[in-house]
Order: sequence, then C-alpha cells, then structure tokens
Amino acid sequence: MSVTEHPDSPPDWWIYRGTGRPLADIRLADRLPPPPPWRDFSTALPEVDVTPPDDGETDRKLGIELSYSARNVNRHEVDMVNAALYLRRPLLVTGRPGSGKSSLAYRISRELRLGRVLRWPITSHTTLKSGLYDYDAIGRVQAAAARQTSAAGSEREEPPVGEFVRLAELGTAFLPRRLPRVLLVDELDKAESDLPHDLLSLFEDGEFQVPELARDARHSVQAEVFTADPGHTAVVEHGRVRCAAFPVVVITSNGERDFPPAFLRRCLRLETREPDADQLAAMVAAHALDPHRTQSALVEDFVTRSAAVGGLPADKLLDAVFLATSGAYRPDDDSWPRLVDSLWRQLNPQVP
Repeated sequence: MSVTEHPDSPPDWWIYRGTGRPLADIRLADRLPPPPPWRDFSTALPEVDVTPPDDGETDRKLGIELSYSARNVNRHEVDMVNAALYLRRPLLVTGRPGSGKSSLAYRISRELRLGRVLRWPITSHTTLKSGLYDYDAIGRVQAAAARQTSAAGSEREEPPVGEFVRLAELGTAFLPRRLPRVLLVDELDKAESDLPHDLLSLFEDGEFQVPELARDARHSVQAEVFTADPGHTAVVEHGRVRCAAFPVVVITSNGERDFPPAFLRRCLRLETREPDADQLAAMVAAHALDPHRTQSALVEDFVTRSAAVGGLPADKLLDAVFLATSGAYRPDDDSWPRLVDSLWRQLNPQVP
C-alpha cells in the first residue's frame, strides 16, 4: 500500500481525516482529549463564545467540496495534523511553492468546523507586535484634543483606551475560546531571523500582554477591543490575552531559510508531497469546473510536465482547465498546446 493510501476505516485516534469534507459524525469538543499537562492553558471563557463563521475564503481556496476519498489522502499528513491537535503544538509545513501548504489550514478548518481561518501573511518587515495587536496612538491623541476643545458645558467623555486597540490575526487566535481557532502563519521563511525566536514565548506560554491596556487596568480592569474578525470585538482583562484552547497553528515555509533549533523543537514538521493525478482531479472537481473530455488529458499532461520541471503550482492546472471549459479549447486548434505550454512555462524560467 502506498504512503498516500489507507484503509477506508480511519484509525480510532484520528479526528481530522484529510478529505476536506465537514465531519457530520463528530463534535470536536467531544472527541478532542484534554491537553498534556504541560500544554494546558486553562483560563476563563467569555460569556459569549461564538466562533466567526467562514467568510467564503475557504470555498475560494478549496472549492465547494473537496472530494478526496479515504484512499486519496496522504496518511502521513493526516497523522501529523492529528498529532498537532492532540499535543497542542504548531505544525511547520514545508515544501515547494504551490504544493498546497496553505490550503491545509483551510481543510482543517472546514473539516473540524472551526470557522474563519486567521491568515497572518509574513513579509521581511513583519514583527511579533504587528501580528499581535495594533495601538492607534495618534487616534487617541486626536480624540483627547477634540475632547479638550469641545464647547464649554458639552465636554465629551474620554473614549476608553480599548477603542484604539485592534488585535491582529496572531493575537486574535489566542483569545480564550472553548474550541481552537485555525491560524495560518504564511511563509514564515520570509521573516527576519528574530521573528521565529520571538514566537517561542507565545507558543510556550499561550499568552501575551498589551501594555497599553495593562497600564489602564488601574482604572478599568476590562477593555473591549477590536479583533481581526470583521465586526467582532473581545473583552480583555488586566491587559492580558490568554488562550483556553491552543490554536491550530499551521506555519508554511518554502525552504528559503533555516529556522533556529529551539523553534524547530517546539513544532511538529510536515514535508508536503506533490499531488497525484487522482488528487488533482479531485481538486478540479471541487471547484465545480464543467466536466470535459480534455480534463483527463490535461491532468495527465500536468503531472508529466510537473515531474519533468521539478514541480508546478497546482493552481496552474485550474487555470488551464478553466480555459478549456470556457471555450478556448478546440480539438483541431494548434494554438491550444502553445497556450498551455506558455501558461505552465511562465512560472518555471528554467524550462528550456
């Protein structure tokens, strides 16, 4: 049996099964065992504990329904995702660009019904603070000035400091909730070398402080702040954010740089594999592209070309199938092979 195949009946300890379909037969709160004692971040839950629903991004990334069968999924991938769930550890996913690393976060969220994925894209300018929260100091100064210049007898009340704080994607993921949020840390290898080190304390302690709120806690223990979820707010006490359920953290890397050993020790690692023909066909079907007699030939051609050039991004296959099913394909049209060749060649400058 190949590494991508397993029996139709999944192992008893599996929660995530890798098919991309929401699991109707389980509730994560019922199946997920308690964390190891050294990964227990128990804290008080908010009175209102509602996970924001997916905003359509998952359908855009995965299609309407990913139709992998139990024999199409990568067993090693599913093992590692479940291990990360059980151990409450980040999952570092490495592999070639376009091999489906980021889509793993969306499959996890869809299957386990964990709502909107919090995506934190990394650049060379990204810092830990920028991922945790943003404090609008200028806005607060302007509000204070407006209050002082208001007409006599109509002095406005000073707005609470929480109105000038917005938790970013990383910070929002660590808000206390009964069920974990899915956090996608996308392309961490683009960051400066300090960022992986800076993440260690957060991943170990499961909490962080917002100094601006902590200083104001003498006047107000609670502060209502904005979050990375549009239209949502959260209450922060004593200026400290502490998770109750460690988030499902998927960290992607294209292998452009190495990470420090201390960071790697705190992560589980997964190397992505190239999707096979069946998985690519399932991906095409998931995006509801009309069946066409060219589809099978395109998938086979894509697999052959990808192997020859050291890998092609899977979304380039979707582009070609979409063109074929939109009327661009004609069986006797000599321009079609040239069009596909150009489409698949443009991201591979090494191809002769």
